Amino acid sequence: MNVALLTFIAAAMFATLVLVYQTVEAERAQREQVGRTVEVLEELRQVNRAALSGETGQRGYLITLDRRYLAPYHAGREQIQPSLDRIRELLGEDATPRQTQLVDQIDTLARAKFDEMAGGVEMLEKGQLLDARRAILTDEGVETMERLGRAIAEMEDIENEVLAERITEAARTEARVLPLLGALLVLLVLAMLAGARLVGRAARAEAEAAQAAVVSEARDRADLLARELNHRVKNLFAVILAIVQMSARDKPEAKEVTESIAQRIRALLTAHEVSQGELERPVASLRALVETSLAPYRSSKHPAEIDGPDVMLPAKRVTPLGLVLHELTTNAVKYGAWKNDGTVHVTWTETDGIVKLTWRESGAELSELPERKGFGSLLMTSAARQFGGTFERGFTKDGLLVSIDLPVGD
Repeated sequence: MNVALLTFIAAAMFATLVLVYQTVEAERAQREQVGRTVEVLEELRQVNRAALSGETGQRGYLITLDRRYLAPYHAGREQIQPSLDRIRELLGEDATPRQTQLVDQIDTLARAKFDEMAGGVEMLEKGQLLDARRAILTDEGVETMERLGRAIAEMEDIENEVLAERITEAARTEARVLPLLGALLVLLVLAMLAGARLVGRAARAEAEAAQAAVVSEARDRADLLARELNHRVKNLFAVILAIVQMSARDKPEAKEVTESIAQRIRALLTAHEVSQGELERPVASLRALVETSLAPYRSSKHPAEIDGPDVMLPAKRVTPLGLVLHELTTNAVKYGAWKNDGTVHVTWTETDGIVKLTWRESGAELSELPERKGFGSLLMTSAARQFGGTFERGFTKDGLLVSIDLPVGD
């Protein structure tokens, strides 16, 4: 059963890494598409502006016969070809048949428009003023400009549709990562609980042994199995951490996602080490678990007050509770008391086999109370169900207030 569970966890881990990679690639493709679309739209506007500038310059020359009005005409004529070449370069091999057709159509219409304007300018320079005016007053030039405008507008619509598809694909890929990550964390918790159950079975086997030799042999066998499972679980954590961190080595944009994943895995490993550090005892100290969870961030700038009686928890309570304490600690650093040089207060009492633990933050000075529950909150609520207790979260102007009730016994 344990081998099957570990195999299933490995498969889920591999699937998670594949989705993380796909998410990074989708976001990269989205950013590239945004940059390409912006440049293509700008070049299309440049083509449109060049045609309008050329027409304006030609009309000004016709009306005033002042050659200074031809400056926009000459500038527009010089801008058309570089802009069309840049559009073809940006589209590259990814261009659809319709985009290729539109670019060729825009090229043809732009050349036709400037050829028509060039004919008018040539007639004016030869003194054929009436012929030039008759040529300009025909519908041919107006129709060419309208067709050019429609082709540019259709090209812009196609680029915007491609960009929208990229954005939708990136969002859909990212939405698949978090549920699978939550399932992977639950499977890791189950693997550690299976280890704790195996140790408990070994302890019961010792008590039932009738002879000293049998008891000794059973103890040795149980210790060996427990150490082997503990070793395998730690190795599995190390492999998962290494793969997650290696996945972001060449992907700086994925560093925030992979670091968040790595922090939760380290929290599970910390809880596992507290509950499995000594094979001879099936319980762990609540104080040790709290201090271990706070230790990576606790300092003179991040003070914490811890107070409560000595309470020993069953190993199966430690892992999910450790995950909850890790989430509260990292939230205090990112958003809560420790972000604003405040203090974290962790206190607990034990009454009739029920431990009431209170996490209170002071000095956070919240300007407005958060209303939305994120993935961390859902994770903590799920963990509370696993250790058979309750989890209540609230906010005051001074900071976060959390109350946790959990049974001490099995």
